Amino acid sequence: MKACIVSIGNELLSGQTVDTNAAWLSGKLFELGIATTGSWVVPDEQPRILAAIRQASQEGDLILVTGGLGPTDDDLSRQAVAVYWGVPLEFQPELLVQISDFFEKRGKKMASNNRSQAYIPAGSAVLDNPVGTAPGFWACKDNIFLAAMPGVPAEMKRMFTDQVIPRITRLTEGPTVVSGKLRCFGAGESDIAQKLGDLMKRGRNPLINCTCGSGEILLHIIAAAEDKKTAQAMIQKDKALLRECLGGWAYGEDDQTLAAVVGRLLKTRHKTIALAESCTGGLLSQMLTDVPGASDYVRAGWVTYSNEAKTSQLGVPEAVITDFGAVSEPVARIMAQQAAQKCDADVAVAITGIAGPSGGTDEKPVGLVYIAVAIDGDCEVKEYRFPPANRHWIRLRSALTALNLVRLRLAV
Repeated sequence: MKACIVSIGNELLSGQTVDTNAAWLSGKLFELGIATTGSWVVPDEQPRILAAIRQASQEGDLILVTGGLGPTDDDLSRQAVAVYWGVPLEFQPELLVQISDFFEKRGKKMASNNRSQAYIPAGSAVLDNPVGTAPGFWACKDNIFLAAMPGVPAEMKRMFTDQVIPRITRLTEGPTVVSGKLRCFGAGESDIAQKLGDLMKRGRNPLINCTCGSGEILLHIIAAAEDKKTAQAMIQKDKALLRECLGGWAYGEDDQTLAAVVGRLLKTRHKTIALAESCTGGLLSQMLTDVPGASDYVRAGWVTYSNEAKTSQLGVPEAVITDFGAVSEPVARIMAQQAAQKCDADVAVAITGIAGPSGGTDEKPVGLVYIAVAIDGDCEVKEYRFPPANRHWIRLRSALTALNLVRLRLAV
């Protein structure tokens, strides 16, 4: 099976909104072993939508349409698909009830134009939208399958995951391609390739390739087999083999994040953590608390951006800052020790550095970062000199590196 994506919306072509839906869908299709052969972004104009769908039908047998399912006059996906199939729009009374109930539960009155959302192309199956007012639909004609979904990312992702993936899975039974991921941190792409050797050879099944960003290496494992179960078994076997080869560089699988892995380690070891951040401005705290259940192990966090805050909030002596500078090993150490002490945490992390673009010197350039990790009173500080790519990259790399240091120490 080959897939095509059609994203609809004037805002996508004016630069007001980035089309994240197509990228997300392509990734999910890849995980299902389905190649995306084309992607179109078109305005809210029925002829353009229709032309894109027709072109997509020439290149793939699965078409995913996002956007254009709202209640306004420029929401034209339903009409375009109906013309493409050669069928009328059909009123679905049960959909109108669902849409009306959605508003009623929120104490609002449904506008009259929302009635248009209860129409779908005749012969289509409804894709329910539990988090919005725009239902989607699934249709098939001449062995071309089409799923129309809302353009709002949260609504589209829920609909695709819960209702479209099961339909696709039923269509792709038999010989299949399955993919998995192994996530690594702490080594470069060339280091990984050298370590794996022939495992990354072209033509191998499973095929292994890699992508990288912000210090993380993502290994994609792609297996082809007669059925999904066999392909998945091949993926699991290679994951174990890769972990054996890469050791501590490998930290997680598939959609696991470093923060989630660290959270699991903290929880299983019954440890709590405190954060003291300067140049990262709370990014590390955000990463950890983005993980559901983080309240079980995150005690507290400080963003001590100024020297005065480091002194007043974390007790870093003014003399230490004067003698060594705010970006220094002694300051990072004291920040971590004080954070642990102030909230009685087992683990504490402190980050202080120069994220740029200004503030660097020959002695202390942009990209210089000190990260301290204290566990049960034992504090280690490491110095990093990250390439001065840009402010966001340095902050992100610093936070991820800090998480990785905690992971490695807790994993011992």
